[in-house]
Amino acid sequence: MNNDRKENLQKLIELIEDIDFTMMTTVDDDGSLRSRPMSTQQIGEDGVMWFFTGYESGKSHEIKNDSHVNLSYSKPSDNVFVSVSGKATLSKDRAKIEELWSPELKAWFPGGKEDPNVGLIKVVIDKAEYWDSPNSAVTHLIGFVKATLSGESYDPGENKKIDL
Repeated sequence: MNNDRKENLQKLIELIEDIDFTMMTTVDDDGSLRSRPMSTQQIGEDGVMWFFTGYESGKSHEIKNDSHVNLSYSKPSDNVFVSVSGKATLSKDRAKIEELWSPELKAWFPGGKEDPNVGLIKVVIDKAEYWDSPNSAVTHLIGFVKATLSGESYDPGENKKIDL
């Protein structure tokens, strides 16, 4: 892995590791986009992300037909917004299910990790874009007003596109 890719991926991981939920968007049979909240179970330094799913769910069907997904993360309190695009595959890897399982998941899978409907979604990241503005809301307001009055462009913080 080259240094730029490694640094970009590390920055991405840092931005989203404390954001539990993402909106996962898949492509429906008719080409329309569908999003639903998902909890990120793991993001590896190799750019692979893992999520639990009902193996026979609608999103699983959609992923089987079109593997393209988008993951949207936001943490407005820290002015962090991230969009991740990648390819998803379904898995019933027992070792990975065991590794990632936590007791809270019984709310979705009453039969526990042995539930026959327990599955995983593996997402390999292709691209990402993030907006990271660590300043406070007051600083943003002052910067916005200053830009409006001076005619200069407003600088909301760091924005970067990443190809992995």
